Amino acid sequence: MVKYTFSQARQNFASVLNRAQLEGEVLVQRKDGSSFVIKPYPLRKSPLDVNGIDSHMSSDEILDFIQDSRNR
Repeated sequence: MVKYTFSQARQNFASVLNRAQLEGEVLVQRKDGSSFVIKPYPLRKSPLDVNGIDSHMSSDEILDFIQDSRNR
């Protein structure tokens, strides 16, 4: 784990965040000895957030296909 002083972290905050993203955690230590860990927060995606497909069909063709399948 990489360790920064508080002033190093403050002056290079974007770099500290990038390092935390790459390595998982970064330690920041104050002069009084108190320490803090900066780590990435996991993104929570919806299970309904899925990639679409390119069907090369127009909206009308898709709607016709759905209507045909319902009439069967």
